[in-house]
Amino acid sequence: MSESRNAVLSLGVLLVIIVVSIVLFMVGLIDWTLIVPVIMVLSGGWLIVFTPMRGSKAGKYTTSAFSSAATGLVLIFLGVAWYAFRFGFLYSVVIILLVLGGIAIVVALRTRK
Repeated sequence: MSESRNAVLSLGVLLVIIVVSIVLFMVGLIDWTLIVPVIMVLSGGWLIVFTPMRGSKAGKYTTSAFSSAATGLVLIFLGVAWYAFRFGFLYSVVIILLVLGGIAIVVALRTRK
């Protein structure tokens, strides 16, 4: 039962995120090319906020809390890299490589025994 509530909660948050990005465009705060990156950044933030709310018990076919948080970070930084692409291709590459390197370091330290 709680899984269906979490799914409905996440769907509601996704719809609110889409509405927020459209309103930001309508008000003129962002360009139409930044609607998708804003959705990515806000969705990544929701994943990071939602990870501790799920609980520590992972089901048989569900992702771990670490995997969900890492996915949220990747979404956030892909949205930021998309925005940075306006200033130059290399800025986006640097951001993506920085995030991937950071996640690789955390995974290596996490699995070390």
